[in-house]
Amino acid sequence: MSLVASMLYGLVMIIACPACATRYAVPDSAIGIDGRTVRCAKCRHAWFQEGPRQPELTMPASNMPAPAMEQPQAEPAPVAAPPAPVPPVAVADTPPATAPQGEPSPFADQATRSPQIYGDEPGEMPSPGDDGPSSFAYEPPFRPRRNPARLWMAMAVGFALVVSATIGAVAWFGLPAWVPMARSTFASERPDLKLDFPPNRQERRPLPNGTDFFNVSGTITNISQKRQPVPMLLIVLRDKYNRIVYSVEAPPARGVLAPGESETVNQAIIDAPKSARSAEIGWKPD
Repeated sequence: MSLVASMLYGLVMIIACPACATRYAVPDSAIGIDGRTVRCAKCRHAWFQEGPRQPELTMPASNMPAPAMEQPQAEPAPVAAPPAPVPPVAVADTPPATAPQGEPSPFADQATRSPQIYGDEPGEMPSPGDDGPSSFAYEPPFRPRRNPARLWMAMAVGFALVVSATIGAVAWFGLPAWVPMARSTFASERPDLKLDFPPNRQERRPLPNGTDFFNVSGTITNISQKRQPVPMLLIVLRDKYNRIVYSVEAPPARGVLAPGESETVNQAIIDAPKSARSAEIGWKPD
């Protein structure tokens, strides 16, 4: 190594990978006197690199100085503390500095990346996981759920909320017209019997004692040419939102009507709710 290269790069050593023969220029301080484990940046092979050899200071016998007279020995100077060990760091992946123009770099043929340096002990080798997960490792297409019990709990809570909201809506607004149960309040009409209950005759009326009742009034007429039995009536009271708030059965005064004969129905509902606003009369379903 020339003097100029030593001044530019300091004390460096050339190491080579035993597997792929890639050479690296590494400072002596990175390897240390005792050596340490390094890994090739090209083929990822790891090995223990010995430290640089220290030159032996020898002096030829001809150049040895003549014995001098015994001089009073001075007190020995205090020995400086040994330098702290170099921590296990990785040499940065940077190319070596270039030599000045006109002088070729002594490390032009070395690899541009430096090996990774580990600990100082020979047995300290890189762990298998240093390179990170392999891109060829098998992974399942879908990861299993970590907490299925929490998912089932959330689904149960959501279902309970939906059911509660449905029950509340039916209780407040009643069943919609398209629900089959909404059309089963009364039985089917009888073509031989005519019900006549005008809306203006279905109203709330006061009593002398200060209370009130809901009055239902109308007629049942046999419009056929034969005697017809009269079934049971069903009176349904609704509030201003058209919700059913009360229902009661009303038996006819006469069980059979002759052809063209009519029967008057007057029903006073004493315990009708205060919210009742209208009445609907029909045949009781079977």
